[in-house]
Amino acid sequence: VVLGIGGGSAMDAAKAIAGLLRIEQSVMDFLEGVGPELTYQGPAVPLIALPTTAGTGSEATKNAVLSQQGLDGFKKSFRDDKLVAELAIVDPDLLSSCPPAVIAANGMDALTQLIESYVSIKANVFTDALGISGLRAARDGLVRLYQSAGADAAARERMAYASLISGINLAQTGLGSVHGLASPLGAFYPVPHGVVCGTLVAAATRVNIDAMREREPENIAIDRYARVSEVLAQRRFKSIDDALDSLVELLQQWTDDLQLDTLSGYGVKASELDHIVEHSRGSSMKTNPIVLTDEEIKSILVERM
Repeated sequence: VVLGIGGGSAMDAAKAIAGLLRIEQSVMDFLEGVGPELTYQGPAVPLIALPTTAGTGSEATKNAVLSQQGLDGFKKSFRDDKLVAELAIVDPDLLSSCPPAVIAANGMDALTQLIESYVSIKANVFTDALGISGLRAARDGLVRLYQSAGADAAARERMAYASLISGINLAQTGLGSVHGLASPLGAFYPVPHGVVCGTLVAAATRVNIDAMREREPENIAIDRYARVSEVLAQRRFKSIDDALDSLVELLQQWTDDLQLDTLSGYGVKASELDHIVEHSRGSSMKTNPIVLTDEEIKSILVERM
């Protein structure tokens, strides 16, 4: 048995270890888009996952995200149903000693995953129901947990739930442009995944909405973004445009309140943005509600430099 205790990276490492203990092959044989991409046959050792952060929902997913850092690096998934944890113990009290900066970054990751899975082209009635409940939990828990430095028990419970639901949903629907960019950013630079999500989600949401307004005004994701806005703001809006504008403003406000860093603080340079965009069209970008141009993707990064 493998026991994975920690944040998303620790649990992803545990998944990979559990999947490889009984076979004599390197993980490079199975990583998507890196090596020969062999079909994983198993068997995997049973895994027990205990998350100590509220963000990735890795305890509920089948992929182990692994990276090799540097401008020629990668951040890719070893993915198979056999890697899903045999048992996930989600105890909100394990979040009580989580530092505020980690609460902020990981919590914004969970929120981003909930939003992106809700507007994904693969969303369905089952993930919708779970997603709305997760968004309500994040709305009521994230800022409170951050402000209390992990001491607010009710906020811990809400964020543990929000994170778990975000993992369940992303496994079914895929994600979107934020996570498409998170892959090369996490591979090329020492920027934590939650920081990428937290710093980009407002800008990416705005770019998605503007692109749909311009090119696909009938796209169902416009209504879905408006619904997310109603849930997070706890109010009805006079028009869909009001709801969409309010959503971007609220996400930006949370980004500021939670003190999410900009990309330049982690060594990202303007001259390297095209290289990041070039490597952003992985699996997550494929379920974004609209196909973005390279310039639109780049504008997300420029806004958060």
